[in-house]
Amino acid sequence: MKILAFDIGGTEIKYAFCDEGFNLTEKKSIPTNAHEGGRKIVDRIVEIIKEHNDIDRIGISTAGQVDSFKGEIIFATDSIPGYTGTKIKEIIETETGIPAAVENDVNSAAIGEAFFGAAKGYPNFICLTYGTGIGGAIFLNGKLFTGSSFSAGEFGHMVTHANGKKCTCGGIGCYEVYASATALVKSVEEKLHKKMNGREIFDNFQNPEIRYLIDGWIDEIIVGLKGLIYIFNPPIVVLGGGIMNETYITEEINNRLQKELMQSYRNVKIVKAKMGNDANLLGAAYNASQI
Repeated sequence: MKILAFDIGGTEIKYAFCDEGFNLTEKKSIPTNAHEGGRKIVDRIVEIIKEHNDIDRIGISTAGQVDSFKGEIIFATDSIPGYTGTKIKEIIETETGIPAAVENDVNSAAIGEAFFGAAKGYPNFICLTYGTGIGGAIFLNGKLFTGSSFSAGEFGHMVTHANGKKCTCGGIGCYEVYASATALVKSVEEKLHKKMNGREIFDNFQNPEIRYLIDGWIDEIIVGLKGLIYIFNPPIVVLGGGIMNETYITEEINNRLQKELMQSYRNVKIVKAKMGNDANLLGAAYNASQI
């Protein structure tokens, strides 16, 4: 089976071919040009599909909340205008005649990690990605748990601070306002009056002021993780997002959690995602292989 897998992000659309052994080849990327709107993005994907022959399945990983049964965007922010309601599966199958599977990007990443990466061999786990916001996914009994409306796992919007800061979702005190990579970048800018990205912040790790802000940010990460661990009691928690490549973060989270969790929960392992940018593509390809 030859699968063409796509990962639609706010900045780039990545894509690659995947064979029956789930080996990714010919990996490429193009600008999303999100400002052009959701339908234009799907039309661009259709054009790419039509440039290739002998494709058996299409797998799509995408930003936004996804009805994976219909292959439709339930809700997306204005970062991709007009994306909400886009019938991705229907458009692709109508235009190309090739069966397609569509799933949310964090769910796709979790599927990739479940079958090929850090969570392989664990039928139960939770996955969080820390970036612009915080995404989440839940695996129960070897299957992705999507909830009653395909929206389970929005960990970034659980409230960790009553009467806290306003979130882009319209809520108050959401986890991602305090614990996302964006939150760390903002705290450095506000406190030190310096504009630095995540890489630059950790390059200056020896600066006591920056170290203090990083440690405070890790405390915020732990606040959310503790609640999730008490709810799900998972054997493993997978943390993704580029900033989680910093070993100090996962080491500190593990060390502090072991001291703060109740005894019966201390068997939990906090691990970094292994598959990197390939996780979403592999998850999309795996989904496509199941239809």
